[in-house]
Amino acid sequence: MTQHSRDLSRRRLLFGGAAVGAATLLTACTSNDTPAASTQTKAAGNSEGNNAPGKKVVIGFSAPAADHGWMGAIHANAKAQAAAYSDVEFKEVDGGSNSEAQRSTLGTLIAQKPDIIVVLPHDGKEVNAVALQAMQAGIPIVNLDRAFPDALASRLVIKGDNYGMGVSAGHYIGKMLKDKGVANPIIGEIAGLEIPLTVERSEGFKAALATYGFKVNNRRSAEFTSDSGQREASQLLQALPKIDAIWNHDDDQGIGVLAAIKQANRSEFFMVGGAGSKLAIDAIKADNTVLKATVTYNPSMASSAVSLARLVAQGRGLGDLTELQVPKEVTLASETITKENASSYDKLGF
Repeated sequence: MTQHSRDLSRRRLLFGGAAVGAATLLTACTSNDTPAASTQTKAAGNSEGNNAPGKKVVIGFSAPAADHGWMGAIHANAKAQAAAYSDVEFKEVDGGSNSEAQRSTLGTLIAQKPDIIVVLPHDGKEVNAVALQAMQAGIPIVNLDRAFPDALASRLVIKGDNYGMGVSAGHYIGKMLKDKGVANPIIGEIAGLEIPLTVERSEGFKAALATYGFKVNNRRSAEFTSDSGQREASQLLQALPKIDAIWNHDDDQGIGVLAAIKQANRSEFFMVGGAGSKLAIDAIKADNTVLKATVTYNPSMASSAVSLARLVAQGRGLGDLTELQVPKEVTLASETITKENASSYDKLGF
């Protein structure tokens, strides 16, 4: 293979899409020929699909320590998905409890030269430089969940719809309150860690509530853990003698939120959760607490990240898409789980 050919191959792997020469591009832009419609459609009858074994690839993986249920499911899902492929070797490094620890272990992983790395950073800004280092070394990065600020720090971003999560929660609460005829509701919000994704969630929530003429009266910041949820919920309940609705961003911290509500003997309001944990889904089905709905942010995205990383590393595209390369970004929809549809989400609960 010539150096030019190697450069073209590396461009396709790192950034997706075909590396087209200038002469080819010029011809394509100036030609008067009309291509047949079939040239941009996926060939029918391709029975192999993306699960067919390809070349052996090594997928590195780094995510924060599993200090709560959602993160634990991220680790478990990624590992299980990799094990489902005979052509994947999975190398997980300890993401530790902070960005400094993650940067260190990621550096070690990069030195081992895997074919691709899936990274869920503690904080996108603080791990951005190491991701750039990997990309510059020819190792594509699949950025999972918490985004890097630099677009050049990843080949692919797969994440939940944080803004849409807030929108879904806001519309559920807004419609419920309107249907009840509540004119000036008191609405509480218990957010998670103050990182960009949490800000996006709050912005979506605020925007959706505004369409009903409503607003958040008191917002607290927890840390995605049960203890912090109980602490912040206790303070919220003390600050607001009367509440009509609460949105809690995270079902793991929601365990503590519900404990605080029970301890305070409060039940005049309803609550919406976030993420879609098995405990939350069961509580919604039982309908014996203030929790009436949750909006999804499912850790199944880790499984999808590994599947997509495999395809990128193998130079393959998605089976049902016409394009030859995996897309640059995938955003998963946030759905609303209620008593009426909760049974359909049992298999996704974590």
